[in-house]
Amino acid sequence: MSQGHSPGVSSRPAPDAGQAASATEEQVREELSRILACHEFRASKRSQDFLRYVVENTLQGHGDMLKERTIGIEVFGRPTSYDPSDDATVRVKAGEVRKRLGLYYSDQGSGNPLRVELPSGTYIPEFHLVNCPPSTQPVLPPDAAPAATPLPAGAPWRQFSLTPRRAALAAMVLAAVAALVWVLTRPAVTPLNQFWAPVLNGSSPLQLCAAYVPVYGVDIDPSITPPSRVEDFTLLTDQFVGGGDLIATSRLAAMLTRLGRPYRVKLGNDVSFADLRSGPAILVGFSYTRWKQISNQMRFFVDGYRRPAGITDDGKATEWVLPELPRDRHATEDYAIVSRVFHPDTHAMLVELAGITQYGTDAAADLVTNPDLMAEALRGAPPDWQKKNLQLVLHVKVISGAPSSPRVVRQYFW
Repeated sequence: MSQGHSPGVSSRPAPDAGQAASATEEQVREELSRILACHEFRASKRSQDFLRYVVENTLQGHGDMLKERTIGIEVFGRPTSYDPSDDATVRVKAGEVRKRLGLYYSDQGSGNPLRVELPSGTYIPEFHLVNCPPSTQPVLPPDAAPAATPLPAGAPWRQFSLTPRRAALAAMVLAAVAALVWVLTRPAVTPLNQFWAPVLNGSSPLQLCAAYVPVYGVDIDPSITPPSRVEDFTLLTDQFVGGGDLIATSRLAAMLTRLGRPYRVKLGNDVSFADLRSGPAILVGFSYTRWKQISNQMRFFVDGYRRPAGITDDGKATEWVLPELPRDRHATEDYAIVSRVFHPDTHAMLVELAGITQYGTDAAADLVTNPDLMAEALRGAPPDWQKKNLQLVLHVKVISGAPSSPRVVRQYFW
């Protein structure tokens, strides 16, 4: 298949049965419409945009344009300076689209006359007509029954009996088939499963904890009378949760619901040390809040009060800092830490997701709920990493106020 041509597509009518058939552009677009309307794609506009873009460009003979950088710019709005090595968005979305297509054709689209496939290692889709050869069995009238085949005259009944040896052989064949079906259909063990297994293997409800963000409120309209005195501001310590922390919490809640794992959402001061001792917990955005006495014991720690704000390594400054972080926190990049530890103080499994700003926290939650991102993040990890405590330091670019896919800059296992 050469790039720049539409694979398996023809504008001619489909040939007669028995000849090699090519899908027409009309057939492909009809199938694309069915795919985009199915529930696997209806819930993801970005997956719809990706698939529509690669199919239309292939039909128009522009397959040579379907490169990672081009797709990132044209479909996902990345800037012209976009570097795919720093942002895996396109690769991750392509993997997600392949998975959604597989789910669609295993269920709702299983009887469709045409299939759209996105082979691994390329962004050029392929279109395959599904051949349904006619049955070779004679078609009987509705009221007719197949004639019984008479036994040969004088044939002994033992010829048709199931001997013990044949029964044992049949049982062995059935067992082998059942084992093969189980291997082929059992859920794959992914790095994401392995990451969460030590946290979710108990029966007690998991604590999903979000931090309050201290906010200064004013009782006057600042657009009319700008506040000028300290007394004009009131510190509100227990009423607001950061936007990125809220998105991260919702991602985690959706994953736990999908897995059928019971959990309780806790906010700020509602989380006690006793809660953390009662079972596994996920702390979202807690790194330099009232819970810093837990997180600052780890090797990597988000120090938001240091200038410039950044991540420390055993208390020492690192290159992972935000030297130009504006006061309104509208950053163009961020760093975050994902920690999964059996904590010696709480004697329970603890997962912490914390960015320097809300963007890093959001990106960290995206990573720990996305199988493709987690597989990429743990590439090069030691073979027995599943049994170890771990910390991942992430770097994320912020584009138009939204974090891109995070990139791991440091792994640590102990």
